[in-house]
Amino acid sequence: ARKVRRVGKGGKVLVGFAGGGADALALVGRLEEKLEEFNGNLERAVVELAKDWRTDRALRQLQAMIIVTDKEKSFFVSGVGELMQPDEEEPVLSIGSGANYALAAARALLRHTQMSASDVVREAMRIAAEICIFTNDHLTVEEL
Repeated sequence: ARKVRRVGKGGKVLVGFAGGGADALALVGRLEEKLEEFNGNLERAVVELAKDWRTDRALRQLQAMIIVTDKEKSFFVSGVGELMQPDEEEPVLSIGSGANYALAAARALLRHTQMSASDVVREAMRIAAEICIFTNDHLTVEEL
């Protein structure tokens, strides 16, 4: 499954996922419903999705994590419905088996280079793939 997708009206929201593909796609579908319900208000949609994930018996069984972002805000929703945002000074989020490696590499690149965001993503993922046997370097990079 393609793990990075555009959702919402006009594709103005990006969602990435890790974990079970079918479970993640179910969450992406639910997120799209919430975005429509709340007229594209990403923060409200993600908060309501996290609430549902924690309280809905069927959703609680889903084994996935998602990152959702638009041009202004980013959110990480964990497999138990926890909702987090990145540090404002270093707005980087990562999920998946190589997440910690990719996060460390991205932070180092942001601190010590003038690379573009898409170049940081590509290089951080390349580094993560070199370290983590469960991470590959076949990337889908989307920009808003």
